[in-house]
Amino acid sequence: MMKMSCTVLVTGGAGFIGSHLITALAERFPHWRIVNVDNLQRCSSLKNLRSVEGSSRYAFIPGDVCSPFFINHLFSTENIDIVFHCAAETHVESSFLCPSHFMHVNADGTGVLVRAALEARVRRFIYISTDEVYGDSLDQPFDELSPQRPTNPYSASKAAAENIVMSYWIKHKFPVVITRSSNVYGPRQYHEKVIPRFLSLIQQEQKCTIQGSGLQSRHFLYVSDVTDAFLTVMEKGILGEIYNIGSSFEIPIIQLARELVKMKVKNVSCEALDDWMEFVEDRPVTELRYPMISEKLHRLGWRPKVTWKEGIRRTIKWYEENPNYWQLISENPENSAESCDQTPPHSVPYEVR
Repeated sequence: MMKMSCTVLVTGGAGFIGSHLITALAERFPHWRIVNVDNLQRCSSLKNLRSVEGSSRYAFIPGDVCSPFFINHLFSTENIDIVFHCAAETHVESSFLCPSHFMHVNADGTGVLVRAALEARVRRFIYISTDEVYGDSLDQPFDELSPQRPTNPYSASKAAAENIVMSYWIKHKFPVVITRSSNVYGPRQYHEKVIPRFLSLIQQEQKCTIQGSGLQSRHFLYVSDVTDAFLTVMEKGILGEIYNIGSSFEIPIIQLARELVKMKVKNVSCEALDDWMEFVEDRPVTELRYPMISEKLHRLGWRPKVTWKEGIRRTIKWYEENPNYWQLISENPENSAESCDQTPPHSVPYEVR
């Protein structure tokens, strides 16, 4: 049972998933206090949190999870009960260019956070990981006992972070839970990810850039289903366990592009769909599929509620109503990194995520 009053820390809470998680927490637990720690780098903005701005139950604290001094002070002053660790570097292609930076932020930063959380005796530490730690599978879906076989520096750093978190459970019985989710999509996602990237290109009457063959496929989950899974794990998850958050909806990237073109371009013929695509060089390592089994989470009562048809409708509607959302953020140095966010959407390498 959760306490009537809790203080929840969400790291990376100004990002896409973190901001939706904070909104879900505020709606479901209005008496809880939520602390958001974010250093407002690429893909993050306080604009994502307008729904909780001004609430006496919400606090934003700028800071870096890699700073032991900052994190130790945070835990010594904020009386934190529950941690959702969402903060991470996530761009796979960039991870090949600077693997040490990804390992520092994703693994070392997690180590700093979990050590401080142990000393503060928090009641639950939920680490948000990724299906990419499993590597590629053409046939058999992964369950939580499948081995880690990361194939890029990003997924290797997430796997390392998982191992750090789990070591605290093994040695100290520190109350950790790990989640691994399929691709997440929905409103407010930064335009380096595949769905907002394609929508942005189509809106500008430009071709969708398909990396490699486009035959790689992904399972997509609407963001509210993922936040529901996080809250289910928080309330019902067994300590020391890993939970897959999977989706039965899978689509090849080339077919995704075709579907988005059909939804966005009036009167486009089937023959003209491929005219909206441009095939470009693939990323250094491309996994074709990440199928997962989520039976453990289903046994806790979670199931996806938002169909692909409804989720993509909501997503397209949001981007149509907010065409300059990330462009305006890029123009504000207080809300974006100095390099990547200054680049227009069509020139940023996208992620098949």
